Amino acid sequence: MTVWVLGDQLSREHGPLSRTDDGERVLLIEATAFARRRPYHPHKLTLVFSAMRHFRDELRAAGRTVEYHRCETFAEGLDAHFETHPGDELTVMHPPGHGAVDRLTELVEARGGSLSVIDDELFVTTPDQWEAWMGDRDPPYRQETFYREARRATGYLMDGEEPLGGEWNYDDENRQFPGADYDPPEPPRYEPDALTQQTREWVHETFAGDYDDDPPGVGWADPEPFGWPVTREAAVDALDRFVDERLVEFGPYQDAMLADEPAMNHALLSGAMNLGLLHPREVLETVLEAAKSDPDVPLNSVEGFVRQVLGWREFTRHVYREAMPELADANQLDQTEALPAFYWTGDVDAACLSDVVDGVRKRGYSHHIERLMILANFALIYGVEPRQLNEWFHAAYVDAYHWVTTPNVVEMGSYGAGVFATKPYAASANYVDRMSDYCSGCPYAKTKTTGEDACPFNALYWDFLDRNAEELRSNHRMGLVYSHLDDKDDEELAAIRERAEAVRAMARRGEL
Repeated sequence: MTVWVLGDQLSREHGPLSRTDDGERVLLIEATAFARRRPYHPHKLTLVFSAMRHFRDELRAAGRTVEYHRCETFAEGLDAHFETHPGDELTVMHPPGHGAVDRLTELVEARGGSLSVIDDELFVTTPDQWEAWMGDRDPPYRQETFYREARRATGYLMDGEEPLGGEWNYDDENRQFPGADYDPPEPPRYEPDALTQQTREWVHETFAGDYDDDPPGVGWADPEPFGWPVTREAAVDALDRFVDERLVEFGPYQDAMLADEPAMNHALLSGAMNLGLLHPREVLETVLEAAKSDPDVPLNSVEGFVRQVLGWREFTRHVYREAMPELADANQLDQTEALPAFYWTGDVDAACLSDVVDGVRKRGYSHHIERLMILANFALIYGVEPRQLNEWFHAAYVDAYHWVTTPNVVEMGSYGAGVFATKPYAASANYVDRMSDYCSGCPYAKTKTTGEDACPFNALYWDFLDRNAEELRSNHRMGLVYSHLDDKDDEELAAIRERAEAVRAMARRGEL
C-alpha cells in the first residue's frame, strides 16, 4: 500500500500521511506536462516544485520511504511506480480540482492498481456541512448565509449564539484609505536555499518562452528575486509575522491600494495554504488567539480576516464543487472581447493597471482588491470573455488553482453565471480614486469621461451599463446607477460609446 501525495497536499498533519506509520510508502510525482498547460509565472512553478522537493526531503529525513518521480506526465510516473510495485493499492486525498478523481482513478486502474480516495481534509468545512446549510437553496447562493453558519459551527468570533461584538460584519470599518504617505510594514521574504535556487534555475531553463508564444511562455513575466515560503517551517513563520506585524491594521486598510505597495497589511499566506503547508484552521486559530492576547488588535481586523479565510475561501471552494463544469465556461453577459495583451506585457499607461500588472509580472501576486477592482473590473467593463480572464489569473498568480480562480474570476469578477454574485462589480475611476493614490499620477484624467485624455474606466463603465441594460436594469442593486445613466441624453451617450470603442481600439493596438 502506498500513500500518494499530490503537489497541493503537502501536509503531514492532515490526510492519509497523518494516519500511517513510518513504514508506509509515499509517492510523489513531479510532472512537467502539468506545468505546461498554461504559461505559469516562474514564481508559481518555483513555489510548487520547490515545496514538493523540500517535502520529499523532510519525509525522508523523518524516516519515511519516498518514491519521487520527475517525469513528463502522471502516466509516466505511475508506469514507473507500478513497474516496481505491480498491483499496488494507492490512497490519495480528494483533490479539489473538478474531475481530478476520475482522471487519477483511470490512470491507476489502467496500470493494474487500485485507488482509494479519502475526504479532502485541507479545508475547515465539509461538503456535508454545505449540504446541511445550503443544500435546499437554489443559486444564487448567499455567502453571508454560509459565513454565519460556519461561524456558528466553529465557534469563531462567537459569544454563545451571537456574534462577538454584536455584529456579523465590520465591512464599513474596513474601507479606509490611509493616505498616500502611509508606509506599511515590510512583508517577509525567505531567502532561497540551495534546493530552491536550483529549482528556480531549472524552471527558467525548462519552461522558458517569449512574447511571441501563443500563449506566452514564462518569458512574459519579469520576476524579481524569489522569496515565497516553500517549507512548513517558513510558512508558520510567515503566519507569525503577519500576526505580529500586520494584523492590527489589516482590517481598516484591507481594501486600500498604494502604488509600489502590493502587500499592504495582507497576510500573504494563500500560497502556503493552497499547497497544504498551512491549514486554514490553524491560520484562523492563530489569528484568534493573537487577538485575545493583544488588546491592540481591533475586532474589525480579526473579523475581516476570518471573513476572508472562513467566509470567502471556504465558500468559493464549495461553489466550485456545486457549479462545475458549467461555471468554467459561463458567460451570462455574452462578453466577447479578447484579453488585452497588456495583461501579459504590462505595456499600459493607466497608472492603476500599470502598477498592478507590473506587480503581478514581478511577484505573481497582488492583493484581493487589486485583483477584483482593478484587473477584473477593467476586463468586465471592457467586455473580456470570462474564460480568457480566468486563464490569465490561473497562470499569473502564485496562489492560483482552478478551484480558486474560477468562482472568483468567472463569477465574482466577471459576473459570469449568477451562482452567487448578486451584481457585477463594475466601477469607474471614482472608486479607484477613493481607495488608492493611483489617479494623482496618471496621464488620464479621473474626472473626464470623454475626450482623448479621459480615464478609460469612466467611458467603459457607462458603456457597460448601457449595453447590458436589458440584463441588469431590473437588478434591485443597480437601480441607482441606472437612474444616473438615464440622466444622460443621447448626445452624451453617443460620446461615451465613441470613447469606449476608442479605448478598446487602443487596447487592441497596445496603445492604451
